[in-house]
Amino acid sequence: MIRAILCALLAAGLSAQETESFRRARENGKSYEQAIASTHRLLQAWLKNADAKTLLLPDRIHGRRGLAANDTKRLYTPHNSGADLYPYLIITARLTAPDLYHGRMMHMLRNEVRYTTAQESIPGNLEMTSGELGPSSLFGAGEYAKDGLLSITEYLGRTPWFYRMVDMVADAMNRAPVETRFGRLPASDAELNGDYMQALARLAPMTGDRRFQEWGRRIADAYMEEVLPGNHGVPSGKWDFRAHTGDGRLKLIDHGNETIAGLLQQFALENYHRTPRAEKWRPGIALMLDRVLASANPHGMLYNEVDAATLKPLNTRLSDNWGYVYGAMYTFYQCTGETKYRDAVRRVLKNLPHYRNHVWESNSTPEMPLGSFDGYADSIESALYLVNREPVPEALDWIDSEMQVMMGMQKPDGHIENWYGEGNYNRTATIYALMKSQGVRPERWEPGVRVGAVREGARLYLSLDMPAARRIQFDYARHKREINLDQNYVRLNEFPEWYAVDENTLYRVGGQLFLGSELIAGISMKPGEWVVEAAGKAPYGTAPR
Repeated sequence: MIRAILCALLAAGLSAQETESFRRARENGKSYEQAIASTHRLLQAWLKNADAKTLLLPDRIHGRRGLAANDTKRLYTPHNSGADLYPYLIITARLTAPDLYHGRMMHMLRNEVRYTTAQESIPGNLEMTSGELGPSSLFGAGEYAKDGLLSITEYLGRTPWFYRMVDMVADAMNRAPVETRFGRLPASDAELNGDYMQALARLAPMTGDRRFQEWGRRIADAYMEEVLPGNHGVPSGKWDFRAHTGDGRLKLIDHGNETIAGLLQQFALENYHRTPRAEKWRPGIALMLDRVLASANPHGMLYNEVDAATLKPLNTRLSDNWGYVYGAMYTFYQCTGETKYRDAVRRVLKNLPHYRNHVWESNSTPEMPLGSFDGYADSIESALYLVNREPVPEALDWIDSEMQVMMGMQKPDGHIENWYGEGNYNRTATIYALMKSQGVRPERWEPGVRVGAVREGARLYLSLDMPAARRIQFDYARHKREINLDQNYVRLNEFPEWYAVDENTLYRVGGQLFLGSELIAGISMKPGEWVVEAAGKAPYGTAPR
């Protein structure tokens, strides 16, 4: 069969290079279908466990890593189910079941607002069996915004979930409880302050509301002017703003690295606007990143936690969030042009083959010899953000191999470990699928639909293996059109742009001309092999295979 296809392509006058590009596109289409199908199975599995009254999803269900057999608690929390599960099922529904997206998922949002709002728009924990609502939680709001609502907004734009985030973050910042000489902050720890910085740095350009800019600056000022100078140039896990001292620890794993990413996003905004803060902060940012690099192992991998003074590991396990921190370094390179930080990113990507089948999290058991899927999800996601900018071949091969490991952990019923972190599986699998299709997607995916693509310069080789013609949609420069950023900075919880078309550029698709805006909305395409290329200026993005 393959030989017949190759002969047909050669007979059609394609060069050997073009024929090879289409072969790779077809292989990518298989990977796309495998990954998207697995996310759809998980979506269906979780919807069966929704609360009958509220339709919300509990943090855990019975089973492996879930609830014990005798535990009847049905708890929804905004910082777990809201942040890590619900948002990625929304995105999955948009790609695989649009009727669910417009129906059930929207009804879940209505009920999330109705049943979990504790004070103004700030949510609390909901015990779904009794209906008891806990107090308002700034931690819940920050996690829900940064890990959940930002991701929906990054990929789907200004949906109702965006407006939920705007008001929730504003209400939370108005109630920030920690008094400092810079103003009131949300918390005294690096995790929650970093959560809010990452949200504020995107809400400021999206809304034009100066409150978000000033709140972000307030948190960044506190770290740049007090915490970093007082903690050997790096963020402190916890910091007492009254005693002006911290715990002397630098966390490079989840629940601590958030401030590094938040500071770089705020720096990018200041740098773009050429404010005095940008020049003032630049040496401190560089010192912070240099000390992080000095703490790494010989391959460039980061430890979970190090001593801020000596940089010696306090926890010798490796951080599965390594790419979140390296993404911040790459943002600094994008802002300043300092190539040492780009070189550091390329170096760690080249070294990824040393970490095949690595146990990223320490909870390995005879049943789970490679530990939790969640460590794989975060580490692969780390790599996906970076290869989008630097398509290092060793890293691309590693991503393929480790995705097979992670997808092999999914059970026949669609679940993996029966807890809210399964949303992270869908996040990583979706990003991977979109890399394989270069962001091109059917308006509605169904089993048997394979979309694969390979980009060579400004030309896209697109393979559509599907039963019949259907509407196909292309990606666009979301960082510019939705977030209002001047550059496509590496951002935690983004959905990377691959072959992103420009709305006002003409593209040739199978001999016809279309505006990029038409490709974004979707055009009807038949099964087969297609060449897509700009008839004018080149599109945005990079060209991983």
